[in-house]
Amino acid sequence: MTRRMSLDVQDACYQEVFAEWLEETGGTAALWKRTAPVLLTTPPPMSSASRTSLPDQQEVEAAVRTLLRWTGDDPDREGLRDTPGRVARAYREFFAGYQENALQVLGTTFDEAGDYDDMVVVRNIRFESHCEHHMVPIVGMAHIAYWPDKRVVGLSKLARVVDIFARRLQIQERLTSQIADIATALQPRGAAVVLEAEHLCMTSRGVYKPGSTTVTQRLLGVFETDALKRQEFLATLYSTRTTGAIHGR
Repeated sequence: MTRRMSLDVQDACYQEVFAEWLEETGGTAALWKRTAPVLLTTPPPMSSASRTSLPDQQEVEAAVRTLLRWTGDDPDREGLRDTPGRVARAYREFFAGYQENALQVLGTTFDEAGDYDDMVVVRNIRFESHCEHHMVPIVGMAHIAYWPDKRVVGLSKLARVVDIFARRLQIQERLTSQIADIATALQPRGAAVVLEAEHLCMTSRGVYKPGSTTVTQRLLGVFETDALKRQEFLATLYSTRTTGAIHGR
């Protein structure tokens, strides 16, 4: 496939993660190289050393109290007394993707697809992310396709991959590329991702343009090189679409 390389397991930033992956999955270096694409814009999965260096709950709550004071409110009043703890717990959920490894999610595949030789498309995977510039929500739908080459993956795993990368600070362009690039771990003939999302950083502040939607796409393999397959994928997405899909209506 085009735009694809093998990950160098000697890369210093991946060495500890690679060791943990070997221990947890029983995999081999050869399997890692075969299934791990280079994600040049993707931070490596968080290592155990990185996790132990994170601020503790008390530090996070203190930071929230500072923000509350900065707004001009009183963090000690009854309605805000428990807010720092609530915000810390919410942020742990919002950004849980930093603690997860998308490669492991796609590590189990199946060769029981019979003689199926066509694309697999999962549409309307709702996701919620946060803009890394303003830390406000990005809400949208992801559409993923891949053209299997002998092996397939459970459909729920594709949705989990979307969540793992969405639950990090993001820009939509990078999120699109990360999902498409990680899908090459399936060794497909092609992979394609389209994201449609509303950015609250431009609908609830700044230029205030509610209802505006940003669309990004990344096409790899046969979806990039074969115009007919690309057209078939896009037609599958839009031929039966209805308005309001981003909001689930």
